[in-house]
Amino acid sequence: MKLHTKIFIGLIAGIIVGIIVGPSIAIIKPIGDLFIRMIRMIIVPLVLSSLVVGAASIGDIKTLGRIGGKTIGFYLVTTALAVIIGLILGNILMPGVGLELKVENPEVKDVTPPTIGETLINLVPKNPVAAMANGDMLQIIVFALFLGIAMTLVGDKGKTVLDFFDSFAEIMYKLTGVIMQFAPYAVFALIAPIVGKYGLSVIMPLIKVILAVYVGCILHWIIVYSPMVRIFGKMNPITFFRNIAPAQLYAFSTCSSSGTLPLTMECARENNRVSNKIASFVLPLGATINMDGTALYQGVCALFIAQVYGIDLSLGQQLTIVLTATLASIGTAGVPGAGLIMLTLALKSVGLPLEGLALVAGIDRILDMMRTCTNITGDSAVAVAVAATEGELGVEEAEVQKQSSIGA
Repeated sequence: MKLHTKIFIGLIAGIIVGIIVGPSIAIIKPIGDLFIRMIRMIIVPLVLSSLVVGAASIGDIKTLGRIGGKTIGFYLVTTALAVIIGLILGNILMPGVGLELKVENPEVKDVTPPTIGETLINLVPKNPVAAMANGDMLQIIVFALFLGIAMTLVGDKGKTVLDFFDSFAEIMYKLTGVIMQFAPYAVFALIAPIVGKYGLSVIMPLIKVILAVYVGCILHWIIVYSPMVRIFGKMNPITFFRNIAPAQLYAFSTCSSSGTLPLTMECARENNRVSNKIASFVLPLGATINMDGTALYQGVCALFIAQVYGIDLSLGQQLTIVLTATLASIGTAGVPGAGLIMLTLALKSVGLPLEGLALVAGIDRILDMMRTCTNITGDSAVAVAVAATEGELGVEEAEVQKQSSIGA
């Protein structure tokens, strides 16, 4: 039985058991938490080694700049489109109209957005080892890129270090494969307590918000990702979605883009035939800065909170949300629940009451499932598009076939 089939069975079984058993099923949650801990254990070494190899293997600074420009360009455009779709659905479905909820003693953190200068400065780590110890992914990515570029510049003298990181990356890929064999059981242990705690009765009062986010994400897949893989990758969108289904299911269950990264990379390389060179560069970068689902969620929830408080947002204010959510998504850590904190930035940008966060906090986990699934889908679609434009789609498979024919 294939891994994605096992994960799907674990997901369905967890939902059923959660409904039947109820909150007491939380006793099995440590099994899922242990799996998440193992995944987190490999994230930093995996990202560091794969990005160093990815940056160094591209070959020259000009090529690296071109691929990096394409990647970031795709990510920013898809994220902006995601926020727009979220705002359109929020205006159509009007999820907050008629909903009267009292918020008692809300605990909301006031987040002050950093300036552009502070953001740029904070990208460069004072201490790369400290950045790795703290799991600061943006700083790790910057250090890995600099290290990979430096290896390219020194030529043959850097080959020994590059070979080390190349071997280290392969070891991390293998370790990832071993850990992922436990995914179906972890998915069951993670999803059952959530269903047992919230049930269907808690979902119903806020069903419009959930519907808007879920429908918005699916529309984003159809309107943005499908044409992207078809136009650039010459790939059937159905084939694309089928190939990344294991990663989507896992992201849906764990709500962690970073935690899903190992499986996302495996699906991209093995199923969608993205070269290791592109996958090692585009996907770790995407897990940190590309949050389409989170951005869409911020658009929906900002309108929802405005409607609940009876505040009309002008077109200019909604455009401000688009810009803020796009930039905020870049700084959203790929861990469960981070999007709720980043929503504060979107609310502050148009003067909405921060107390409104308490309204969506109760269903945030349910929303987090779909937005994380969308985040990693966007990463995979951009990887296919960039690989295709660089002639790196199916190139390794073709090389293997060539070697086989020569051997024959």
